Parts: sequence; C-alpha cells; structure tokens
Amino acid sequence: MRSGLKALTQLRCSIFETTYNPTGVRTGAKYLRRRLRGPSMVLYYPPEINISAIARKYPDLELTNEDEVTRLDDIAFRKTRGKSAPKKSKEKGDSRRSSKKR
Repeated sequence: MRSGLKALTQLRCSIFETTYNPTGVRTGAKYLRRRLRGPSMVLYYPPEINISAIARKYPDLELTNEDEVTRLDDIAFRKTRGKSAPKKSKEKGDSRRSSKKR
C-alpha cells in the first residue's frame, strides 16, 4: 500500500513536471519559480545623470560640477590647516612606514 502511494506520487511528479520530494525537505523551489525582481526595479528608477560625463562630451557648454568644486575647495582648505593626506613617496626608501623600526 505504502509503496503504491510512493510510486503514484513519483508518477504524478514526472507527469506534471514537479519535483519529487518524499521527505519534505525545504528546496526553495517556490522562490526559484517566481519572476525575477531585478529588471522591474531597474526600470522603476530613472537613469542617473552624470554631469562630469556631459561636461567632458560637450566642453563648449562650460558646465561645472558643483559637488566636485566643493570637494576640491574642502581639500584645499584642509591642506592649508595641515589636515590633508600625507604626500606619497617617490621611492620605497623615502616612505615614513619604512623608516619606522618595529
């Protein structure tokens, strides 16, 4: 009786093209059959406008990227106060890290 039900379930799975799972182990098949979300999410958000790329493509428009100008001004201000990143060494022996002894 039990083997007959098992055979019937196997046959049913092969006919209707479903996964035969007699132990009831979680397979994630429900999520794998589902439609992908990625393409619709990409279409939902508008394309991002890159001002620097437009300025490079059309230099006669004289566009300026305000965020980049602000960033460069902040870096220059930090350099005057001595808070900027240290200069990169030209050679391996000149670096501060190599001169430190451990």
